[in-house]
This record gives sequence, C-alpha cells and structure tokens, in this order.
Amino acid sequence: MEPIKIGVVSCSGEDCLGGTISRLATRNILERIRLGESSVTICLPLFIAGGEEERDFAKDYPTITVDGCNKYCARRATEKLSGKVTDTIQVGEIIGEEKATGPALSTRKLTPEHHQMADKVAEEISIKFDRIVEGNFKK
Repeated sequence: MEPIKIGVVSCSGEDCLGGTISRLATRNILERIRLGESSVTICLPLFIAGGEEERDFAKDYPTITVDGCNKYCARRATEKLSGKVTDTIQVGEIIGEEKATGPALSTRKLTPEHHQMADKVAEEISIKFDRIVEGNFKK
C-alpha cells in the first residue's frame, strides 16, 4: 500500500513570533520527525499567488495548516483556494496567544525556549499526522 501523502501549509507571517514558530515546527516535521515519510510543505505565498500545483495538491490530499496567530491566514487561504483542510493548528493555543503574537524574531536569535515551543507545535502536527494515517484518509 502506498503511503498517504500529507501536505503541511505553514503560516508565512513575518510580523509575530507565532509565524516563526510555525515555520520551525513544520521544518522539524519534514526534516527530522517525519523524515522519509510522504509529507510535503506547501509554500503559502506561492499557493496564494496562483501556484496551481500547490492548490491541486491541497485539493487531492489531506492537508494540515499551521497558523501562527488567530487570524488563521493559512487555513482561510487553503479553504478558499482548494477546499476544506483536514486539520489545523493555531500556535497561540499551544504556546500562549501573548507569546505567539509577540514581536518577530530572527532565527539567528532563537533561544532554547523558542526551540522548545517549536518542538511542542511539531508534536501536535505529528499527532494530527497519526490521526490522518490511522484513519486511512482519502479525499
């Protein structure tokens, strides 16, 4: 049986810490936690700008959005352009809304606490992956 492909659409927000954490968590999933599995990241700016390949993927495969704040830009854009997402994560619900909406931070200035935040979010993404795989999701 072919593995289920799962897309992750991460927030591209550059104006708050939640955006940075969402991108780090997504990279953790793809490069460390779920390495070698059938997961792909979908570039939100390209998706919004008209990337048909990204939009088609999100239409055909289960998709998890990871939003940095309660604006839910990744989820709203994905649902508008490709249909309902399979699941969503809002970083502020995991690390606290005040931290998530705090000022953006360069990845060169991340502290161990920031990496722990990204790890917590990545754990939640991984849980959602398992739910999708266990349910043998078909779109």
